[in-house]
Amino acid sequence: MGTRLRMLISAVIFASWVLSASGAHYHTHRHHRLEDVALTEEIDVRAQRNKRATDDSYALLPADTPDDSSTVPPVGDPSDLPTCLLCVCLTGSVYCEEVDPDMTSVPALPKETNYLYARYNKIKKITAKDFGDIVTLKRIDFTGNIISEIEDGAFAKLTMLEELSLAENQLVKLPMLPAKLVSFNANHNKLKTKGIKSNAFKKLSKLAHLYLAHNELEAVPLIPETVRTLHLQNNNISSMTVDTFCKSNDTYYIRPNMNEIRMDRNPVILGQYPTSFICLQSLPIGRYQ
Repeated sequence: MGTRLRMLISAVIFASWVLSASGAHYHTHRHHRLEDVALTEEIDVRAQRNKRATDDSYALLPADTPDDSSTVPPVGDPSDLPTCLLCVCLTGSVYCEEVDPDMTSVPALPKETNYLYARYNKIKKITAKDFGDIVTLKRIDFTGNIISEIEDGAFAKLTMLEELSLAENQLVKLPMLPAKLVSFNANHNKLKTKGIKSNAFKKLSKLAHLYLAHNELEAVPLIPETVRTLHLQNNNISSMTVDTFCKSNDTYYIRPNMNEIRMDRNPVILGQYPTSFICLQSLPIGRYQ
């Protein structure tokens, strides 16, 4: 009886130990599995976060952001760029005013350009090739550059040119001018009488407005009879003759077109040359005594 009881107790204790060991193994295995699952989920979360961060960084980049591996080329000479990127091109007209970066030469013009406005730049020279293929030009304005040289023949092919402004430059002499010019402006340069050929304006049969003020002229150049407006103020003109505006061999000669002459702020005293104005319909503006 005692022996059976002991065996029964031993069997119960053994069974309890087996169950306990099995449960501990099960919990340990489950714990490790849960840890593996948690680690896997954390890795997935981190991977997703990294992917979102990468996507966001790309999303925030502008479409035209350059690659760091390539360098942006420096800005070159404006003459290397198409004219209509530097200037405003409208139908028949090109506006190149105060171009940035500085424009130092005459830009290449679209064909059939009629009007060129290239004011207040840094153009230094006009060459014979600048307008070689653009024969349709009617007006050119180079006011406010630093032009000191114009090659012979630079305007030779511009048979339709009617208005030319070279005001506010550094010219010391004038080139041959187109025959059909109606208006020519060379105010505020460094022109002297020796820099203007005696026949510079003689063949300009349509010239009506001539502006040569604020230069260094010592004498009045030969002026075509078609001229109506003549500005010569602020020069170094110190004397005149009968033939300056009139004709010494024709006392009946009348100059009908010229109605505005400015000779103020010159050394000449106009009152000393009364016969120089007898053919004019109105007296020049200037000093008479």
